Amino acid sequence: MGLKTFIQGWPVYRQLTGTDPLGRGAAAQSPRSAGLTARTETADGMARSVCPYCAVGCGQRVFHSGGQVTQIEGDPDSPISRGRLCPKGSASKSLVTSPLRQTKVRYRRPYATEWEDLDLDVALDMIADRILAARAETWEDVDEQGRPLNRTLGISSLGGATLDNEENYLIKKLFTAMGALQIENQARI
Repeated sequence: MGLKTFIQGWPVYRQLTGTDPLGRGAAAQSPRSAGLTARTETADGMARSVCPYCAVGCGQRVFHSGGQVTQIEGDPDSPISRGRLCPKGSASKSLVTSPLRQTKVRYRRPYATEWEDLDLDVALDMIADRILAARAETWEDVDEQGRPLNRTLGISSLGGATLDNEENYLIKKLFTAMGALQIENQARI
């Protein structure tokens, strides 16, 4: 590379000799950055969603291509967040695309040292059986004075901040219908 080629490729030279003397446009742009495009331009489509982390309900635009999520950004049409996302919301793409995400039901039997994969139907049946057994063993119809209680202290729920408002509402309804009293959420603690 000669001296003349080096000087012509220098951004300050392009700025002073070109049409952009303040260096706010083409003079400040390298050939590499001029060829860059937004990750959202190549997406096949976009779906609107709500951030799953907290109860604020920030709007998200989920861009997808070929059946895969390619980018998640804040939704400028959302009256709640107006296109802004917190660091957790900005990183929510990893919820669905991380190679570390568990996609199978994992179970470790009592006193076992290894995890095993279970079929989803088997795991759901195991959970249902255990809930029904705990409810039956700890059910309280009435107290010592004969007043109705209709509750169980053998079941509790602690919801997580990655659940959205609708999921937390349904969990609260389910556990209340089963007679549980200890129903709490991580976002409230």
